[in-house]
Amino acid sequence: MDSSQYNFILQGGPLMYPLLVVSLIGFVIFIERALYLHKGQIGTQDFLSGIKNLVGKKRLVEALTLCEDTPGPMARIVKSALLRYGHSSEEVRSAIQSAAIVEIPILERRIGTIAAIARIAPLLGFLGTLVAALQAMYQLEAFKGDSGAFSQLLAQALITSATGLAISVMAMLAHHFLYGRVRALVHDFEWVGHSIHEFLTTGDPAAADTEEEDHE
Repeated sequence: MDSSQYNFILQGGPLMYPLLVVSLIGFVIFIERALYLHKGQIGTQDFLSGIKNLVGKKRLVEALTLCEDTPGPMARIVKSALLRYGHSSEEVRSAIQSAAIVEIPILERRIGTIAAIARIAPLLGFLGTLVAALQAMYQLEAFKGDSGAFSQLLAQALITSATGLAISVMAMLAHHFLYGRVRALVHDFEWVGHSIHEFLTTGDPAAADTEEEDHE
């Protein structure tokens, strides 16, 4: 008995290779996005408290330096607000909104590719099934009762469909996870933007502290 029968990839036929490429692309994108979004999550309350403390002591340059040294989109949004410190409330709000508009597409980058993989993988699997079915039809007479050859094509048809569905399920879970992380960061954007806006325009530390307690 040929040892290739035990090789899952070879049993699946030629469409297994595009499926493997698609799954590898999805895996690499997921790891890259997960690490990027994790890096974007900082100790928001501690960071914001440090910024407010420096601004309260009139040490604006140090507050800007802290923003530059802190990785992630949150620090860039706060920095945009600090650069408008002393301007009108509308200018500060506009700066925060503009920074957020720039950051959100960066967070969502390539997540749509994972959703596309979730849709493409089952189609590739189904294509492999059709190819195997056509081969079985054209070679039906040549089998001459050879059930082994026929079962090999049947296995190829089932393996490609199962692989496509498995990749699709994993891609959908990955997309849901990453999208949830993006929504959590966007929620933090809104809270941080509102909090720093109120602090810079009203200068009321008590109100800012109340907002932090509510956020907890």
